[in-house]
Amino acid sequence: LGKLEANLGVVKADFDRAAQSLSEKRRHAADALSNAVMAELPALKLERARFTVEVTSDAEQATADGIDTVEFHVQTNPGTRPGPIMKVASGGELSRFLLALKVALADRGSAPTLVFDEIDTGVGGAVADAIGQRLKRLSKTGQVLSVTHAPPVAARAATHLLISKGPSGDGTERIATRVTTMQPEHRTEEIARMLAGASVTDEARAAAARLLAAKD
Repeated sequence: LGKLEANLGVVKADFDRAAQSLSEKRRHAADALSNAVMAELPALKLERARFTVEVTSDAEQATADGIDTVEFHVQTNPGTRPGPIMKVASGGELSRFLLALKVALADRGSAPTLVFDEIDTGVGGAVADAIGQRLKRLSKTGQVLSVTHAPPVAARAATHLLISKGPSGDGTERIATRVTTMQPEHRTEEIARMLAGASVTDEARAAAARLLAAKD
């Protein structure tokens, strides 16, 4: 028993040193990640927000992963109280924070497929284009699926899928959802429809052509 207790003391000392070293590396990485995400926020219309990686250490709560608890905290407006991202950020803000985080970590590996559902809600113009650019960058390292109503985002895609609803065609009143791959010759017209609405104008077609020409 005495030998086991002595061995336990040695092993615990080794663990404490390793845990402390890991904690220091995590704090260094947390600062770097916070700065990288912050650099992405202005273009995503979150210029007044702050993103921080909070690392809290507690040697009494040690686990196989070390002595740290790591949380993402955000402050969406000056003067408001920062807090955990899942509690503070709205749905649209959360999506854009996630996009900024994914872009910052793009070279660190990720899930093979990322799905963004209307990440551009409530934004337009330059912000929608900035979102489209970042989604395009993410698609270089994995598959990205984005549900969008924003022409600048749709124009950046390598493949454009049109989702529509209508009668199922089986003689009943049921409604069916259909997914159609847009061919290049039809894509300009669809982007123009997204820009102009029901009545597609020549100006909208010209604007759509410019968006598609600049998609890379």
